[in-house]
Amino acid sequence: MTTLPPAVGEAELRAVSGAPIKLSSYAGKVLLVNLWATWCGPCRLETPELVKLHKEFHSQGLEVVGLSTEDADDSADNVREFVQNYKVDYRVGWSGPQVAMALMQGRDAIPQSFIISRDGHVLKRFIGFNPITTPDQIRDAVQEALNQKSAAD
Repeated sequence: MTTLPPAVGEAELRAVSGAPIKLSSYAGKVLLVNLWATWCGPCRLETPELVKLHKEFHSQGLEVVGLSTEDADDSADNVREFVQNYKVDYRVGWSGPQVAMALMQGRDAIPQSFIISRDGHVLKRFIGFNPITTPDQIRDAVQEALNQKSAAD
């Protein structure tokens, strides 16, 4: 089990709206980080599932952060439109090349989703999206993470 690298957790990531996103600010919550892009077909299939997951588990302590791997300046309008069209109700921003590379560890296929425990460990990593199997696998991993007691409990 790996811990989220400090360079990833502490990075100030540009957000579509509001203050920059800092993954370390979600400590104590279960975090699902999703790397995606507006041009990615599987990402378009996955996003509605992530919106459903967020609605279902947010009250239990799940936070979802969607990070586009696209260039923030070039894709700003596309990402805003995507968020609107897909009714994304979780935080969305851009990963920037350093954070994307650190999370992907050489596997640059997207989408990639990471389930991160309350104490900052990467519990599960999903690469790609299969509409038949992936939603249940992600839901199970989220449920498992939410059921874990944090070290402080």
